[in-house]
Amino acid sequence: AAPPPPVNGFIAQAVPITGSAYCIVDMNADGLDDAVSVSSTVININYQNAGGGFTNQQHTTTPADYLPSWSLCAGDLDGNGYNDLVYAGSGLTFMLANNDGTGYTELSHPQYIFCQRSNLVDINNDGLLDAFSCHDVQPNVYYINNGNGTWTWHQGGLGDQPDGGNYGSIWIDYNNDGNLDMFIAKCRGGNSPASIDELWRNNGDGTFTNVASAANGLADFQQSWSSAWADFDNDGDMDVMIGASSFSGGGHKLMRNDGTTFTNITAGSGFDLFNGTSIEFIARDFDNDGYVDVLGGGGLMHNNGDMTFTLTTVPCSNGPTGDVNNDGFVDVQNNNTVYLNAGNENNWVKVITQGTLSNKNGIGARVEVTTPAGTQIRDIVSGDGFRYMSTLTAMFGLGTQESITSITVRWPSGLVDVVNNPDINSTITIVENGTTTGVSSVPATALSLFPSPAHNTLHITGPRDLAGSRITILDATGKTVALVPAVQGAIDVESLMPGLYMLRIEGPSGTATGKFIKE
Repeated sequence: AAPPPPVNGFIAQAVPITGSAYCIVDMNADGLDDAVSVSSTVININYQNAGGGFTNQQHTTTPADYLPSWSLCAGDLDGNGYNDLVYAGSGLTFMLANNDGTGYTELSHPQYIFCQRSNLVDINNDGLLDAFSCHDVQPNVYYINNGNGTWTWHQGGLGDQPDGGNYGSIWIDYNNDGNLDMFIAKCRGGNSPASIDELWRNNGDGTFTNVASAANGLADFQQSWSSAWADFDNDGDMDVMIGASSFSGGGHKLMRNDGTTFTNITAGSGFDLFNGTSIEFIARDFDNDGYVDVLGGGGLMHNNGDMTFTLTTVPCSNGPTGDVNNDGFVDVQNNNTVYLNAGNENNWVKVITQGTLSNKNGIGARVEVTTPAGTQIRDIVSGDGFRYMSTLTAMFGLGTQESITSITVRWPSGLVDVVNNPDINSTITIVENGTTTGVSSVPATALSLFPSPAHNTLHITGPRDLAGSRITILDATGKTVALVPAVQGAIDVESLMPGLYMLRIEGPSGTATGKFIKE
């Protein structure tokens, strides 16, 4: 039988938007993901509030020369602590945040590009983010960040097919040598060479080599606009699901990483039976069970933990992902709707990387979380899938594990930081070669709300004394809907409308939060 979707599924919440390009990323440097949309003259940001919900603010900009009609990416290009936006259309436009994140300056580059996927990445590993764009009809292009507000244009060396066909680029370290490599999902149709996917290995000396053929099975005529990279089997290296945008060149491919080569394990994996097509495929752990799933093609392919996947129906389709209510579970935005993951009892940890010698966001860093069950990995990426930009925070599901042995960050600079025994259900900020701060949530075992869904009465149990506590109930928008005293660990919720709620307890022994569903 198919596994259920994440417990209680997703709760839809409307958010104001502008235009048709979206991303989920922290725009005001408070460690919380925000929901962003843009048009030629407006950056519309739904800032996540610390207590839940959003505050909407629209920033007016100089008209952008290029709209993000093909993709959008984000990162701190100038190192001032606030994320900038890159619009990819008929060229690249940068929207550069000022020094307090309250305004944006437009900078457009004159070169024509038939943009597809764009990424921010430190291509030459000098500690500064560079801007890369796939080119649909020519070799790929990138701008090297000179560190003084100027940029140097380059074309070639990272996808050289004369007539392009470059659609979905993603920067990951596939061979665990500490250098970021790039995979390009390509699509042109027929037997055009522009349809053959490419894997560009970083040689560590500023040059890249296409090793897709040598890597076994990555170079073929499959029609694809994006690929989902993750360590699906938790063996320490990045595997890939190359998603089909049509079946004219073959179906989906699940490729297991064997170190420097790959093995096609599609047969029997579930992807051989999955007939949903899309230009968007991304890898996330939606139920926090410790195994990364794949969203795309109209469904969620749930990772069963043995390199097989089962199609699960979810209400949300493709879009940027992040944690827009700070509960540790992956949420999805579709147009003007944010789908809040109602979650389950699984534990989690989030890691924010802050570079010093490396780029400010730590883009390109490898994050490893080790528990008694083993080690999971994430690479910090600006721009995956085809069109959208998702959170720069590394999100890990821990399943039933109740402790973390260590978190390791391998920075692009080559430095390695290790944090021992951090809290579960917390957000850990790791500064390169520096400090570590943790914002701990109450462990999952410390506060229990049941039943969920609740009808008339909600019971509360936990180690803290509820006497003298104040209980606040907030709806999915962060609005306070009830203030109630704790009465022997139970409260009346009959008057609440059906939906997802957050409950906050404040008392002499501290503050705790939890979620419940009202049916």
